[in-house]
Amino acid sequence: MTTGQGLRERKKERTRQALITAALELFEERGYDETTIAGIAAGADVSTRTFFSYFPSKEEILFADTEERLALAFEVIDGRRPDEQPADVLVRAMSAVFDRAGHFSREFVRAAPVRLRMIFAVPAVQGVALRRLLSAQQRLARRLHAAFPDRLDAVEAAALVGALVGAVTNTMMTVAGESDGIEELLTGDPERFLVELRRAVEIAVRGAAGPGAQPIRRFSRTRPPSHQSR
Repeated sequence: MTTGQGLRERKKERTRQALITAALELFEERGYDETTIAGIAAGADVSTRTFFSYFPSKEEILFADTEERLALAFEVIDGRRPDEQPADVLVRAMSAVFDRAGHFSREFVRAAPVRLRMIFAVPAVQGVALRRLLSAQQRLARRLHAAFPDRLDAVEAAALVGALVGAVTNTMMTVAGESDGIEELLTGDPERFLVELRRAVEIAVRGAAGPGAQPIRRFSRTRPPSHQSR
């Protein structure tokens, strides 16, 4: 028997998906500046007040899938094997996200080209993207540090996550910017795009986890040399 809680959750998810769909349609038809929150709400057949129950701004709709991807990465980090190195766990987390790219919400595939196009062109979207990127890096670094408290300090975890996320982000923007069209790049077989992201991850960690690499070394704080008086 279906519970009332289950019905409410499904209704909330349908409303959320309706808002995402309406926003993407309006962004594509009218452009970012001409799309209003009231218009998005009307397209989803809900009130403006209901819109704000789901999203704080129209920019945030473009990033509706990021929490789901972060949750998957956290799951991999939290379940790390005893013999794994930090860099190996991060690579595995990224691989899990890439492997599931086509299995999140169907809006992910549709939102990706719209999001990339607007990151290139709309300062407000660029700002949200940067804020979310920095937040994701900090949260991933804290999770990695917690998983390896005896192997990494906070700075080492932050540096390792920064190298990986930076490589993936810059590769994504480079490949998208150099393609004949973002839509062409992200439609059809997504593996064409994911191959480059996987390669970026390998390049980023080659020094930390590649063949013959040395383990991460902690740097001790040393006092500056004292000057002897003549």
